[in-house]
Amino acid sequence: MDDFSYAHRDTSASGAAGVARFNVPHIPPELQNIRREAFAREIPVAGDETLCFLMAQAAARRPARILELGTAVGTSAAAMAYVCPQAQIVTVERDENFYSEAVKNFDICGISPRVNAILGDAGEVISKLEGPFDLIFLDSAKVQYVKYLPRLKELLSSGGVLIADDVLLFGWASGEAEVPKKRRMLALHIEEYLRAVSTDEQLITSVIRVGDGIALSVKRQI
Repeated sequence: MDDFSYAHRDTSASGAAGVARFNVPHIPPELQNIRREAFAREIPVAGDETLCFLMAQAAARRPARILELGTAVGTSAAAMAYVCPQAQIVTVERDENFYSEAVKNFDICGISPRVNAILGDAGEVISKLEGPFDLIFLDSAKVQYVKYLPRLKELLSSGGVLIADDVLLFGWASGEAEVPKKRRMLALHIEEYLRAVSTDEQLITSVIRVGDGIALSVKRQI
């Protein structure tokens, strides 16, 4: 769950309405129903554009192990499990209600044996996890992204990919929109994360306009 609540917005429609209609996640009916209900309840889950990107990356890379920070109700983890039947997934959620719902949804989707859902603070959990992970999806508290980065780099396999979601923050982090006063610290933390991954010699990073912005960082192979 994110550090500030906002419902899914089809941010792709603001600049690419024509493209948005082609971003159609191919997922099982049970997961479609879970996502539809989540949107109706304004639960912060990945929109179509972001989910398609995430599924494409996962399918292409065929990771053996996936780490997700920010489970919400489990839609992204379930989608990755669907396109990566070989993968074992660890997903972390701090909100007890979301966690309980995600566990039920994993059972509905038939992926429970491959998903280790953990209830707890992401920072505390990752300090105890053993790597490596071939794909890490970072979609938890935005103000903590830069704090988590050193440990996530340690957990990431050589050649692995770190995908950080919502890094443009409605244009706040990119300077394209005025930052509300109460969100300035949040925007500063995201800007710090983007500077960190873009200047880190261990990472090859591309920041792209998918959903509300994604930073894709690949750990250089040694």
